[in-house]
Amino acid sequence: MSNETIGRPMEILLVEDDLEDAGLTMEALNKEKFQCRVSLVRDGEEAMEFVRRQGRYARAPRPDIILLDINLPKLDGREVLALLKKDDSLTRIPVVVLTASHEHQEILKSENLHVESFLTKPVDLKAFISVVRSLRKFLLKDVILPQ
Repeated sequence: MSNETIGRPMEILLVEDDLEDAGLTMEALNKEKFQCRVSLVRDGEEAMEFVRRQGRYARAPRPDIILLDINLPKLDGREVLALLKKDDSLTRIPVVVLTASHEHQEILKSENLHVESFLTKPVDLKAFISVVRSLRKFLLKDVILPQ
């Protein structure tokens, strides 16, 4: 796959309260020269303000993908996911859940909270890039580029 960017870089919202995990995630993207811009928020309330473009996030870009940690302060990842899926203007943003446990996957499935993918922490670099690339293809499938 060419590293040449066509159009704009992908906007990724990383919702992660652990700065070490956030750093590893961003390192994975940089290492693969994945053309993207990552915005980091550290709790569930901040994530919702960002996607709703409220307060200090009034001019925030709309994320193409949300990488969502499950264990977050204020609003946890499950609550954020439920709010995203209830809002018609946000429900189409793909969400990849970052979790340290396979139990979280079962909980989200049992609660019928749809996510596009799961990644277990610590994030495996190759698996992470594979998920992001497949989501990018999904996002671009209906785009018509000028000739």
